[in-house]
Amino acid sequence: MTAVRGQVLTPLGWGTAAGSALLYAAGWRLGYPEPAMFGIAGLAAVAGAALWTLPQVRLDVRRETAPAKVERGEPAVGVLHVTNRGRGARGVRARDVAGPGSIEVDIPRLRAGGTRTVTYRLPTGRRGELPVGPLRLERADPLRLARRTREYGAQEVLLVRPRTVPLALLPSGRAHHLEGPTSDRSPAGTATFHALREYVIGDELRHIHWKSSARTGTLMVRRLVDASLPTTTVVLEARPGAWPEPDDFELAVDAAASVAAGAASAHFPVRVLTGDGQVAETRGGPDDLETLLDRLTSVEVREGPRSTVDAVRRMRGGGSLVVVVSGAAGAAELGGVAAVRSRFDRVVVLRVRPAEPASAPPGVQLVDFADLEGLAETWRRLGRAR
Repeated sequence: MTAVRGQVLTPLGWGTAAGSALLYAAGWRLGYPEPAMFGIAGLAAVAGAALWTLPQVRLDVRRETAPAKVERGEPAVGVLHVTNRGRGARGVRARDVAGPGSIEVDIPRLRAGGTRTVTYRLPTGRRGELPVGPLRLERADPLRLARRTREYGAQEVLLVRPRTVPLALLPSGRAHHLEGPTSDRSPAGTATFHALREYVIGDELRHIHWKSSARTGTLMVRRLVDASLPTTTVVLEARPGAWPEPDDFELAVDAAASVAAGAASAHFPVRVLTGDGQVAETRGGPDDLETLLDRLTSVEVREGPRSTVDAVRRMRGGGSLVVVVSGAAGAAELGGVAAVRSRFDRVVVLRVRPAEPASAPPGVQLVDFADLEGLAETWRRLGRAR
């Protein structure tokens, strides 16, 4: 598929055409042949430049990105399979669109019907969806009076996801049944045996425990509950005022992704939230890691209806809570997190590049870090300390 973009005449071409027209008009009106001849020559040059750009190279372009998903900063390449459907073409210089910019691509000489494969590095320094393509082939005359741009090939999208480091699941400090919690407050279900109780009207007969019933003389039924694993909740500060430096927010997203990925890799449920609302929630399945990283790819700094502290206060408890905030977070924010300490097994606050040290509130573990490697080291010490 080929599309034509852009104006034919360049600013220089328009200027030359306008100046030539004025020279011709002045020479004709005043009776001077020399200016009129210069004007005709200029107009002829502009017309010839426009005709120069008319022939087009007939190309079929098929594009791939390898890999299709990559961590921020990791290498990725674009692969172009270019086939010449017209006459032989000399070396073609083109630019392939890559996000807000473009990358120069040199395509070697192509004979009629020939195919070339060209690879080039893609920029992966920014997290997000990176549109790649189409290939833009520009044809200009030697005097740069006219230019015509044609586009080839469909657009692909490279997903640049947050960078992560391995973080083990922190022990919660409470004993959990191997198949989940089995307390008297666990919801009734069909999966895990918890206890025996007396039969009541409405119970299913298949749940009757006949041996216990014969021994006690009373119909006894098995009480089954739905097992659930402790959830890791990650709350990310995403208000614009909290992140004067964009790089600090990117590091915060990397930290949140690392914590979430560690829990998901251990097949534990994960919730990720910002003050703007829920980003992702998983249940401990095999595809959770991919889902979490894909969702965190699109997280941006923006105003939300609630602050991060409000989001922490309103969420349901259970499992571990990890809050990722900027280094400017002070006593008020830390106190708001500490207020929900009793609802979670463990509460950890991660501060990104703090300007000054702070004291952790009772029951809250405070981790200050300046890079992911430092976070990983401190995280390992947290796991050994409890």
